[in-house]
Amino acid sequence: MAFNTKHGSVVCLLILGVLTTPTVSVYTLTDQGGLGARFDGVGGLSGGGATSRLLVSYPEPYRSQILDYLFKPNFGAALQILKVEIGGDAQSGVGSEPSHMHSAGDQNYTRGYEWWLMREAKKRNPSMRLYGLPWAFPGWVGGGEAFPYHRPETTASYIVNWILGAKTVHGLTIDYVGIWNERIHDVTYIKTLRKTLDDNDLGHVMIVAPDGGWVQISKDIMADSELAAAVDIIGAHYPGTHSPPMAQQTGKTLWSSEDYSTYNNGTGASCWARILNQNYVNGHMTSTIAWNLIASYYDDLPFPRAGLMTANQPWSGHYEVSDPIWVTAHTTHFTSPGWHYLKSVGHLDGGGSYVALTDGKGGLTIVIEAMSHKYSQCIRPLLPPYDVKSGQAATFRLGGSFENITRLHLWYSKLIGSQTEHFKSQDDVEVSGGMFSIEVEENCLYTLTTVKEDQPKTYPTSPAPAPFLLPYKANFDGPADSSEAPYFADQTGVFELYVNESSSDHGGTLRQNLTERPIVWCNDADSAISVIGDYNWSNVSVSCDVMVESGGGAFVAARVDRGGCDISQAKGVFFWLLEDDTYNWMLSTDLSRNHVLGQGKVNATIVGQWHTLTLFVKGDSVAGFLNGGNVLFDITDAQLPTKKGFAAIGTLGFQKVQFNNFAVDTSKL
Repeated sequence: MAFNTKHGSVVCLLILGVLTTPTVSVYTLTDQGGLGARFDGVGGLSGGGATSRLLVSYPEPYRSQILDYLFKPNFGAALQILKVEIGGDAQSGVGSEPSHMHSAGDQNYTRGYEWWLMREAKKRNPSMRLYGLPWAFPGWVGGGEAFPYHRPETTASYIVNWILGAKTVHGLTIDYVGIWNERIHDVTYIKTLRKTLDDNDLGHVMIVAPDGGWVQISKDIMADSELAAAVDIIGAHYPGTHSPPMAQQTGKTLWSSEDYSTYNNGTGASCWARILNQNYVNGHMTSTIAWNLIASYYDDLPFPRAGLMTANQPWSGHYEVSDPIWVTAHTTHFTSPGWHYLKSVGHLDGGGSYVALTDGKGGLTIVIEAMSHKYSQCIRPLLPPYDVKSGQAATFRLGGSFENITRLHLWYSKLIGSQTEHFKSQDDVEVSGGMFSIEVEENCLYTLTTVKEDQPKTYPTSPAPAPFLLPYKANFDGPADSSEAPYFADQTGVFELYVNESSSDHGGTLRQNLTERPIVWCNDADSAISVIGDYNWSNVSVSCDVMVESGGGAFVAARVDRGGCDISQAKGVFFWLLEDDTYNWMLSTDLSRNHVLGQGKVNATIVGQWHTLTLFVKGDSVAGFLNGGNVLFDITDAQLPTKKGFAAIGTLGFQKVQFNNFAVDTSKL
């Protein structure tokens, strides 16, 4: 039967009392005979890569509001684990993140924004667990080999330095560390990492391996007692809610250390609701971590809005508290790491699943989901067909420590189209004789718990979305919470704010700092590039002062059509200034310079001198100016390959180049 509450008519139905019809299924929840596995928490992943890039540039109060929705206990998602990328100076999916050690003699623990993000998470929840994982490594780590395991002691020391820097510079205790994201693991390296951690009084740091698949690491652990002692947790990615028998036979804690990766609408939320329960029910996984934490990157980069929420307009202050935030709350508001699952968890007879957790002191939280196949498909892996009955009746019998519970607080969400309702408190459920019954509706999520909580407050709706307005100018002066310039999204290379003490006219600059190709995770370009702006920009001018420090070259660009792991294939309009004996300027329609529209020689010293590059693009017309007045090209029928895209700056290769007085405006051609 349906009924009304203080929140209005409920679509997800509840039946109080004990149902006596023959079709009712009865599920027993008890701690008699012991408990199940320790619950380790629900997490979000910032990285893989640069997925939180725009968040740090949000103005207050919106930035703090977003952080509260992610991390503040009993408010929004109330996440319990924050996993971050250990930046490796290379593209790792959506962008590149800077390393703490560009070279063997370099250590800087203020680069990037992950330090800031971890501090903000811990500020809101001091119990937050922190987890670091590399996707890529600086080139020097490999000692001439494009492989991080070539010198295991060097690589282990590099990772341990990051953990030590987190503590000494930021007061952050790292709890977990991984090996190499979704790449082959190396047994010798894992053992070396364990020894290096222990030698640096970091015995508390637990190793998660391999952050990829189940099979090989399980075989290796079963065959090698020293490796088994080194690895604390087997972490798999996108396991489809299942773990193989061999992984379970290792006796190791099992995690889905990266999962979800789905557009954050109702379908994405339903995917998340299903796997949060079924990763334990089917696969005995005690933690699930969402990639990604927050979609704080441009929509036209890969995997748009594949975060628990979206915040990708710092210029307007607009953000969206997406459906997965409230799905997460169904578990995190009423549990804590250290609780235990009951052994009596499982599937509903009519489809869906239930888990129950306890604090070991008589507290109980039950989460029930009935997500349909149609509306809960994650982006990966393929979800086998199944059916969910709507309106299936279920009776729960409480035993052991729970048999004297007389009422449970009830929360529900409905996750389908215009009927969507988020995390609503309903009237308490009366438990009579240790039993209660509910009617479970399709695409609904329920939490029944002994933990009392008021309906969480929310912030007023954020400002309306707005396009990235022109003109835009940046001179790279002033302090920042990140080493990177606001709104720029590095795709290859590392562009960092820099104080140029040798120039009074260019004191604050943006500098591309890599001088060696990193050990890459995907197909980085041979040229460093950072994109910015509105992908719909078409007829624009892009201008920037550049100074090539010691050879190579620099460019400004418009209509750049892509980022991420395909950045080496980027097309657009690229205006190059080069240190070359044959020609020192070039116009190309791709980053790899395979398609050249023009090139030539200008009488100017390139290295060590500041020059202003200005590119105008309108329709198929393009013009380029050097230092304000010297017209290097003016083509009226260029038949350009892209009609819109990002603006960008970059370098010919991995050379140090400084940029200043960047500007984008409507083209005056």
